[in-house]
Amino acid sequence: MNVTGQTVRSLLLAFAWRGRETEGEQATERLANGRSTLRSAFGITSFVRALRGRRLCGALAVLAVTVLAPLPALAAKYAAIVVDARTGEVLHEENADTLTYPASLTKMMTLYLTFDALDEGRLRLDQALPVSAWAEAQSPTKLGLRAGKTLRVEQAILGLVTKSANDASVVLAEALGGSEAKFAEMMTRKARELGMRNTVFRNSNGLPNMQQVTTARDFSILSRAMLSDHSRYYPYFSRRAFVYGGRSLNNHNRLMSRYEGMDGIKTGYTVASGFNLAASAVRDGRRLVAVVLGGKSAAARDARMEAILDKAFDKPSRGSEAPVVARAGDEDAPRVTAKGKPPAKAETIAQLASTVSTPAAVRPPARARDEDAESSKADGAKADGSKWGVQIGAFSTREASNRALTQATKQAPFLLRAAKPAVTPVKANGSTVYRARMVGLDERTARKVCSELTRNGHRCVTVSPNEKL
Repeated sequence: MNVTGQTVRSLLLAFAWRGRETEGEQATERLANGRSTLRSAFGITSFVRALRGRRLCGALAVLAVTVLAPLPALAAKYAAIVVDARTGEVLHEENADTLTYPASLTKMMTLYLTFDALDEGRLRLDQALPVSAWAEAQSPTKLGLRAGKTLRVEQAILGLVTKSANDASVVLAEALGGSEAKFAEMMTRKARELGMRNTVFRNSNGLPNMQQVTTARDFSILSRAMLSDHSRYYPYFSRRAFVYGGRSLNNHNRLMSRYEGMDGIKTGYTVASGFNLAASAVRDGRRLVAVVLGGKSAAARDARMEAILDKAFDKPSRGSEAPVVARAGDEDAPRVTAKGKPPAKAETIAQLASTVSTPAAVRPPARARDEDAESSKADGAKADGSKWGVQIGAFSTREASNRALTQATKQAPFLLRAAKPAVTPVKANGSTVYRARMVGLDERTARKVCSELTRNGHRCVTVSPNEKL
């Protein structure tokens, strides 16, 4: 088969461009298939024989061998971690503090800062953002944006979540930071604020940069922060597809279609990083976040994620701040021991979880007097339904109750903006537990709050006026 210099140039340019598709396993699979086809059509020996005698083409032949070599994803260091989203308890870790490259997991921080801006009124979901030449010039995968056009904020969000669009990421970065470089500085500062001590960002999308590094532990921190600080926007990560420009763009996280309880978060891939995935799943009211970095393939990464999540869900929570969800005011409420475990005769966590899902109307009212009921009356609480509340749990210390209320407020900030926190000590089985409630709500808001908190892994029950808030 005759091969001309022009043929080689065309092939190499095509593969060089496609090789820059650093995100999206579908693009990677197409690239691998293309290499296989080219090997079959020419063969390395045929390449060299056809180009013999031409200096330029000889050089291109050497380059061809390099381009056609297998992707060195095996060089990526494997790392993984699984964390209880509510307590922060680490249930599994392996090389969790080893430095590696985040790839498109980077876009999680871009989205986190975008959600910050939405909450603070600096952006609107329907706001049209300008597309710059720099955004258009980004390597695939991308939406195919054109300089001079605009992209709505919500379209950009969905483009990042599903397609992992590098151009849309730059549009958001430039809107918030003025330039992508300045936005990367903002990303790194936010990482430090969240406790991501080993992460440095140099761009907004995860395209290769040797200085852009992170760890599995750091991205578990970001995953938990996304859930706690931006629960309002977290459902975006559950989107299976996004239609843009007449095309349906599918989410790269294939586990959402087959792993029970998984509803996000983000995939990533570059040659240097291997196959990455930050994920979150909830079962029986318990939410876990997990990060796998450096997978050898998308399939191997997904299989590993399933295995470590299954193992972690089988482990009981050992957190010393595990809440007692049953009515803490009742004399028969289980108490929490110093090690965070109930006595032998107390209800199990699974039994307590079932209590959460039972409508308040069919549960017997609490018999104990709540000190916060009196303070509500003193504050002029009216009989117009504003005496409803939600109970986050009852904890072994007052500090744990306060932390639980703070966390709940972050996860449902708009619904709880008018509520008042209330921590009440209650005697139960000879010991004291501290009941954590948000009070001063109407019935509809209270039920919405519990629905939102339960969806995000908190145990929550509504408390009606009949139960003497």
